[in-house]
Amino acid sequence: MVWQYILLKTGSRGGFSIKPQVAQQDHLQLAQAAADGDRLAREQVNALVHPVIDYHTNLYCKRFCDSNRYRYRCSLSKPVGTMSDDAMLCEWGNASYGWMLDDLTHPARLRKYQAKNGASLFDYVYRIANSLPFYERWKDWRFGRRINLPSYIQSLGSHAKQVFYALRNGLSLEMIAQQLSLHRSDVELLSRQIINALTRHHRLYLLDPPREQSLSNSSDDEDASMQVDVAFDDETIERQDEKQWINRAWSMLSPVEQFVLEALVINEQDAGSVLEALKVMDISLKKGTRAEDTSVQQLYYFKRKTLKKLEQGLQ
Repeated sequence: MVWQYILLKTGSRGGFSIKPQVAQQDHLQLAQAAADGDRLAREQVNALVHPVIDYHTNLYCKRFCDSNRYRYRCSLSKPVGTMSDDAMLCEWGNASYGWMLDDLTHPARLRKYQAKNGASLFDYVYRIANSLPFYERWKDWRFGRRINLPSYIQSLGSHAKQVFYALRNGLSLEMIAQQLSLHRSDVELLSRQIINALTRHHRLYLLDPPREQSLSNSSDDEDASMQVDVAFDDETIERQDEKQWINRAWSMLSPVEQFVLEALVINEQDAGSVLEALKVMDISLKKGTRAEDTSVQQLYYFKRKTLKKLEQGLQ
C-alpha cells in the first residue's frame, strides 16, 4: 500500500498541517504500518514529522547553544555562528534531530495514535512536540539528566508530572499555570501536595537538581582579587534571528517607503514636517502629482500601504 501526503504550510513560522492526497487513505493505517516496520510507510512518516523536528531542533539548539557557535560549525538547517567551512561540525544539531525523530516516531508512540476527534497523524505529533514533557525529555537527554518520577507523585493528578518537572526547573507558579492553562491556585495546591509527598518520603532533594559549576573558579583570595566582571552584550540567538527576519522584510521596501515609515512610525514626526521634507527633496508619493502638491491624506494612505507591504514581507 502506498501513502502519499502533502505538507501544507499554514503559518508564517513553523506551522504545518497534513492533507491526504488520496482521500481514502487512512492515517491510522499509515501509523500502524510504520510501527510494524513497513519501509515506505516509515519514509512517509519521517517526511511528515520533518517540519516539526526541524523547527524544534533549531529552536532548542539555539536556546542552549552557549559558546558552541564560537568553536564549531553549526549543523542546523538554519545555522548560526561564523565559523569557516573547514571547522569541525557541532554534534548537537544532528544528534537532536535524531533524538526527536526517535521520540516522535517510535513504534510505541505510533501505536498510541487513535485519530481522536478527527486529529491527523501530523496533529498528533505536533501536539506532542509542543508539550512541556517533550521539552523536558529533550533536556534530560541533552544535559544527561535522568530521574524516575515517583509513583506517589503521579497519583496526585494528571498534571502532577508536568508541575513536578516545572518546579524542578525552578519555574514560577505563574509560569507553570500559563504553560499548563491552569489557575494559579490549582498549581499552588498541587505544588504543596508534591512537596508534602516528597518530604514524607525523604526525597525533597529531587526538586533541587545538581548544578554545573566551573572548576576553573578558585575561592582563594589571591585569585579572587584578580577576577573582574566582563560586560556581556551578546544578544540571544532568538533575538538575532528576529532582527535578521525584520531586516529582510525592511530591505524589500523602497528608500521612500523606508523614509516615510521611519519618520511617521519610528520617529513619530508630524505629517507637516514629513511633507515639508518631501517637498525639499522633491520626492513625489504619487505618479503625476508634484511633491509640493502632496496632501496629508495621500501621505497617510502611502503610510498604510507601506505598512501592509511590510506585514506581507514578514509572513
